[in-house]
This record gives sequence, structure tokens and C-alpha cells, in this order.
Amino acid sequence: MSGKAVERQPELTASFVRDTLDRAITAVRPTADTLLVARGDVDTAVHELIDTHIRYAGAQGLLTGLGGVLAAAFTMPANLAGLALVQARMVAGIAHLRGYDLDDPRVRNAVLASMLGEDLVDRLIAERKLPAPPMAIATAPVHDPELDRVLSAEVASELMTRVAGKRLAITIARKVPIVGGAFGMGADGFRTWQVGDYAARELRPRTRR
Repeated sequence: MSGKAVERQPELTASFVRDTLDRAITAVRPTADTLLVARGDVDTAVHELIDTHIRYAGAQGLLTGLGGVLAAAFTMPANLAGLALVQARMVAGIAHLRGYDLDDPRVRNAVLASMLGEDLVDRLIAERKLPAPPMAIATAPVHDPELDRVLSAEVASELMTRVAGKRLAITIARKVPIVGGAFGMGADGFRTWQVGDYAARELRPRTRR
């Protein structure tokens, strides 16, 4: 699905992204708390959380890439949903460990902004489509409801663009299924590392209330 398809279906796109974020937050809170107790240190817990989700992303990238070219039309939706959930869960977990309230809509928007990655966030700020980086969004004086729609659409568009681009690369250059799986694993794992690294740098520690 292209960026134009996202523009034609903004309500469906927003619903998909927000539902995924809700599921991710519900799942990661107890996991992050348990990890923090076990490790006894926030930064150690954050790094382990990122490493775990890189492996999750790589595994689902491997599985959805194993079908090769003919199965791409069927595995793309699964890859899109899986990658969105893994990355949302990881970033929400980082925010939770760093003391942010995941029930705060500003923090939820900061999670989505982090999922876009540093380069895209910088570009959107330069284009005045985003007001600020994730940290500033999370700590803004007030919540901007319009930002909910903008970020939901941008996250969906970015995920679809990356998944579609990866599939095109597999189609053109990786016509052997097992090679496609390895390519998918590497691409999804690397992108998830980029998102996690950016979120860990952006969402600096806050005092829990």
C-alpha cells in the first residue's frame, strides 16, 4: 500500500495505529516492570528491552520473508502488523521505564514520533508537520489533538513504505525464499535497533509521580 492509499483511508489508518499502540502498552507495562526489578537499573533494563525487541523484529521478518516472491502479497500485512506491534511495544516500554505516564496522550504521541526515527522526525519538523522531537512532545504544556491524527498517519505511511520497499528488494534481487527470509530478518532487526536507539536517546529519564 502506498502513501496515496494512506491519504485515501485516514480513519482506517489512525484506527490501526492507535489500536496497535493500545495493545502494545497493555502488554509491555508488566514486562518492563518485571525487567526493572530483575535488573535493578533503568538503563540496563532499557538496553535489554531493546535487544529483546530487535530479536522479535528479526524473527517476524524472517518468518514473513521465507515465502519468497509469490507469498509476498500475503505476508506483507502480517509483516506490517508484526513490525508495528514490536516497535510500539519497545518504545512504550522505554517510555515506561524512564518514568513517563503511558496514559498521557502526549506521551503516546511521543511514542509514535519515536517510531518514525530520527531522520524522518527531523524532516517533518523542518517541513513544519511536527512541532518538536519526541521528548518535547511528551512534555508539552498541553495536548494537541490534531497531532494524534498527523502522527498516526505518518507512522502508518512510514511502516508501509518500509515494508513495501523491503518486499520490492526481495522481489527484484532475492528470488530464493530462504534468502528473502534472511534479508527480512536483517532489515527489520536493523530498523528496530534504529528506532530503539533513537527512543532511548530522546525519552530521557523523568521522575515518577
